[in-house]
Amino acid sequence: MTVTEPAPVPAVLPPLAARARAIGGSPVRDILAVTARPEVINFAGGLPAPELFDATGIAAAYQAVLTETPARALQYATTEGEPVLRTALAERTSARGLPTAADDLLVTTGSQQALSLLATALLEPGDVVLVESPCYLAALQVFAFAGARVVAVPGDAAGVDPEALEELVVRERPKLLYTVPTFQNPTGRTLPADRRAAVAAIAARRGLWIVEDDPYGELRFEGERLPWIAAQEGAADRTVLLGSFSKVMAPGLRLGWLRAPAALLRACVVAKQAADLHTPTVNQLAAARYLADNDLDAHVARVAAVYRERRDAMLAGLANALPEESSWERPEGGMFLWARLPESYDTTELLSRVVRQDVAYVPGAPFYAGEPDRATMRLCFVTQTPEEIGEGLRRLGRGLRERAA
Repeated sequence: MTVTEPAPVPAVLPPLAARARAIGGSPVRDILAVTARPEVINFAGGLPAPELFDATGIAAAYQAVLTETPARALQYATTEGEPVLRTALAERTSARGLPTAADDLLVTTGSQQALSLLATALLEPGDVVLVESPCYLAALQVFAFAGARVVAVPGDAAGVDPEALEELVVRERPKLLYTVPTFQNPTGRTLPADRRAAVAAIAARRGLWIVEDDPYGELRFEGERLPWIAAQEGAADRTVLLGSFSKVMAPGLRLGWLRAPAALLRACVVAKQAADLHTPTVNQLAAARYLADNDLDAHVARVAAVYRERRDAMLAGLANALPEESSWERPEGGMFLWARLPESYDTTELLSRVVRQDVAYVPGAPFYAGEPDRATMRLCFVTQTPEEIGEGLRRLGRGLRERAA
């Protein structure tokens, strides 16, 4: 008689890290997955309009670097980034009023990586981070992964309230303030010049890092360009400026950069060495070649002109689409429009009903670090034509009226 031994029971694996168990995914990306059907008019994404990419110019830039310097383009590179690209970025930054040298910059794999590197270099678990209310969603994810305690700064339609900011700095002793002061995501707001100066002064007076994220600043449709917070008096030694090619060239390049004081920049370089060694060499060289061979400013102006037309189409249709007593803001540039429905509306609960009308938006609640305003929504106006925007708003109106019926 043969005795069969029972199969051994596999040992239980160690659990995921607490931060991985505690942090959820991106609601925006979850919505995009649900609304990927081609018939859906999608105001939920934060994607630039693909038909406006200069695919011909970008392809020519790649062809040039792969033909002329293939060994260099396909090889490892320094962590800081290709000197030719950092030099070009420094010249563009200096021309916009912030004197910058190539050595002040670190090239990153999108500006999202820059945020992660800064969190690694600056934050200990339990450190306080101040953010706008509402705030860019992926920044909230980064700070939560770092174990920070995220506190929202009260504000209004113009952005953060400097007096409230100073009170929080005194009370909470935060490590940094994260802000998107120009055409903010999700609201489209732009922080006025006097508040920019006040924020810089508070940071100088109280001791505070400012992380100034500027992915949309070049997409201005109207009004005058405002100086960066980083260019304000007393801000140079405590402000990190983030930039990106994602909204002005193409997001698939995954090219961003950060400008920071030397000691912090070095810490971010070390963190990047541990993360990915360096941003892809061929992408950096192609971007530098594109800048040398093309007029990026002229391209951005063409994109902004199209986006302005699409913003105007959305503004023109909102009154008929949204319930009475709704309100919305008129952005001077960027990609997003922020709307608030009457207080009885919950845009998270309403989304599934609206999606059945083949249109989508992003509910406002996930953008809040504190108590959310559940009647808010973010609408991206750049991906559809004016005609599609008009139809999408009619569908949105039908979905919202269903709720009221």
